[in-house]
Amino acid sequence: MAKLEWDHTVHYVKQLNTAMKTFLANGLIAFHGGSHKKWGTCNALSYFDLCYIEFLSIEDRNLARSILDPNDVVKDAVKLLPEREIFSRVALRTDDIEAIANRLDAKNISHSPIMDGKRTDAQGNLIEWYMMTIPGDFHALPYPFIIQWKCAEDVRRKQLQDIGAIGKHPIGNIAINQAIFEVENPRDVVEHWHDIFGIDILNITTDEAKLLIGDKIFLFKKGPTNQLRKLAFKLHGLQLLDHTFKIGEGRYQISTKK
Repeated sequence: MAKLEWDHTVHYVKQLNTAMKTFLANGLIAFHGGSHKKWGTCNALSYFDLCYIEFLSIEDRNLARSILDPNDVVKDAVKLLPEREIFSRVALRTDDIEAIANRLDAKNISHSPIMDGKRTDAQGNLIEWYMMTIPGDFHALPYPFIIQWKCAEDVRRKQLQDIGAIGKHPIGNIAINQAIFEVENPRDVVEHWHDIFGIDILNITTDEAKLLIGDKIFLFKKGPTNQLRKLAFKLHGLQLLDHTFKIGEGRYQISTKK
């Protein structure tokens, strides 16, 4: 069975520099990633080992509006920016994107063709991957998209460490551990994502439900927005901390690991 991990989370922002400054003010490093030349977007990235946050902005609106690729991440950015700086979809990383496509076919879930993605990083290096989007939503919550990097995880981690992308944040030893979604029907969404992706169910109660993906959690709480609302981080340290800040409509919570 193909492996799935939480790869990254897209946060639409008007200005990359503003998001980067807000992160830095809260003890977190984000840096310019590069440009998606064929999609008209650009990004800034903040890594927590291989799980990271991608601040995505529009660099060329005419190009982004006219793309032919079925890339819902870019198309949603055109619709939402600059008015709404919200979390977009989560990306699930796999080692066999064709197997995931076949699983979705077997479940009668429509998806895009497998696309080649690439960008040029700040050092001028070409970064390449395969990706597949899933149009539409389930109970108004957009589906994740699927990504497969064109190199092995250990090789990619070493490359990111060598260029300083993966490193220590000023705040200390910190990791992403939860994505918190607000949905009208937590049980239905968790059971559906479990069925189509094979992600393990951790628990289900009346008002919330959890999926376990690797060592991280997707938490679905009962609410009306049907959106990803918050990312939660655990900080390994001696001092007690529980701090939340916002970028646009997206919330980031940092708390000390117990």
